[in-house]
Amino acid sequence: MEKKQWGLLAVILARLFLLTESSWWSPVRSPGSINKQEVESLPPLRLHKLDHDHVIMDNGLVQVTLSTPEGMVTRIQYHGIDNILEYNEEDNRGYWDIVWTNGQSLLDDLKGTSFRVIAIDENQIEISFLSTWNPQKNGRALNVDKRFIMLRGSSGFYTYSIFERLEGWPAMSIDVARVAFKLQNKLFKYMAISDTRQRIMPTPNDRSTGQPLDYHEAVLLTNPSNQYFKGEVDDKYQYSADIKDNRVHGWISCDRGVGFWVITPSNEFRIGGPLKQELTSHVGPTSLSVFISNHYAGILSLEFEEGEPWKKMLKETEKWPYDFPLSEDFPRADQRGTVSGQLLVRDKYINKDLISASSAYVGLALPGEVRSWQTENKGYQFWTQADAKGCFVIKGVRPGSYNLYAWVPGIIGDYKYDVSVNVTPGNEIKLGNLTYDPLRIGPTIWEIGFADRTAAEFYVPDPYPDRINHLYIDHPDKFRQYGLWNRYSDLYSDRDLIYTVGNSTYQKDWFFAHVTRKTVNGTYVPTTWTILFDLDDVRSGTYTLQLALASTSYAALQVRINESLRVHPHFNTMLVGRDNAIARHGIHGLYSLYSVEVSSVQLFKGRNAIYLTQSRGGSPFSGLMYDYLRLEGPSEII
Repeated sequence: MEKKQWGLLAVILARLFLLTESSWWSPVRSPGSINKQEVESLPPLRLHKLDHDHVIMDNGLVQVTLSTPEGMVTRIQYHGIDNILEYNEEDNRGYWDIVWTNGQSLLDDLKGTSFRVIAIDENQIEISFLSTWNPQKNGRALNVDKRFIMLRGSSGFYTYSIFERLEGWPAMSIDVARVAFKLQNKLFKYMAISDTRQRIMPTPNDRSTGQPLDYHEAVLLTNPSNQYFKGEVDDKYQYSADIKDNRVHGWISCDRGVGFWVITPSNEFRIGGPLKQELTSHVGPTSLSVFISNHYAGILSLEFEEGEPWKKMLKETEKWPYDFPLSEDFPRADQRGTVSGQLLVRDKYINKDLISASSAYVGLALPGEVRSWQTENKGYQFWTQADAKGCFVIKGVRPGSYNLYAWVPGIIGDYKYDVSVNVTPGNEIKLGNLTYDPLRIGPTIWEIGFADRTAAEFYVPDPYPDRINHLYIDHPDKFRQYGLWNRYSDLYSDRDLIYTVGNSTYQKDWFFAHVTRKTVNGTYVPTTWTILFDLDDVRSGTYTLQLALASTSYAALQVRINESLRVHPHFNTMLVGRDNAIARHGIHGLYSLYSVEVSSVQLFKGRNAIYLTQSRGGSPFSGLMYDYLRLEGPSEII
């Protein structure tokens, strides 16, 4: 049966780093930074067969034990530590798993059924743990080949996986795909997500003795072993990160001078683009590398119809693409291409001349409609950020046919280059100057916010004193505090938000999320926000209200112009969104853009009002986040 080449090569790097007194972030040098003579002086690789059901990859620096043929990481020995991993059951230490659906949601730990050595010499080991679909067992209709690699002189190991479906196989979907590591709780107390997000963490027992809150991931720590944490909320979603920033995270054992780091050298295999958020590390101590999930996006499951074939296959990240994985499905550097160009913006109401798309995010994804890359989940994506002149270079692109997409900070909407970009091995495609004509009808009358696809610039309140996370006190990411959605009901207990253009400022007077209000009887009711503005005169024609939304979750936004009690709104999104960013402290989910036409006959000379109603009640998490709002006048000849 013919195989169809497609999909995602899920490659992550899990490495162990030594700590230095000057900086715990400094890694042991990897083979790419060691000269040949130094490499040859290091111990050669060995593959030990421990017993009939375990093998050990050993390079003299680190020893990694895996169960055979299952392919579970059961033991990591390093720096005199017998096992970095927690002594759970062997299939709950270091593992791949997926959540897949076929009428019901099922967790599958992807245990291999056969083991083989792909390659072994003194410099490299690559081993495989394969599980194939058995139609007699009614399991997942998916072949999975888990690979593990160890290199000479490298204080860690690499893992990737090849997922494959063939013609004629039954329908299924994949909701989650990830790698997880459960570390020793007694050893690892300090977690680091970034330079500004790192701290000593509570323990699993602190969570188990705490008080569950609005959802089970959030727990109020009531009797922690360290009283510093008493009154804190622990929630794994507080440590999520945008994919573009999710390159290195992990744990530190200060007592033993050892760090465990999950390093993601490329995001090409992840879905949803650079602003898609994923989990990182959290109390356990647990470290994750998540490839597929519905987090902060609603439904992004990989849906496979019956018969649909499919194959998915900072120092360290700069070495991507690697040249050592031996799967034929993994293109090496010389088998990939480069795409470059310059993006310019044409908006005559900002500047009569073309302006540079400074710091634009530019990416390649499967051909589709504008913004389709946000929910595309069966192909590879390659993103970069342009420089101040809008110049961009996208390197390491797998051969294939793509559309080029982009968005520009400060500019609403999305750019799509309508010509297919066909990348072939080793070629460099120079697209030259590309011009983006963003959505614009007329001159700006007023605007609220900054067009950056997040609600971070709006007013984020302080948390409840008994619902805090100390990490985010006086922190730029204060939106990650728990329970901020309920603060709206405190601040606007007897009336909703009113914003007066010219007097109000969005940094202080525009609440970061348009949520429901909690009443005295505990119900959650819809809310209506009012924008008041004055017009010196009303020009005949059509005005336009541009509504850029950073997040929507079980929301319905209605717009009324100067008639707050009008039965039928002038505009209604109807029910939209399932990204759940409000509950998960995300400050953004899926981006959307609406243009609302406003006839000049609906407006007055002098004071006007626009009423924005989030009409879905019943839950504290039904709501939306605005990215940017702009009222434009009728079109002018410039």
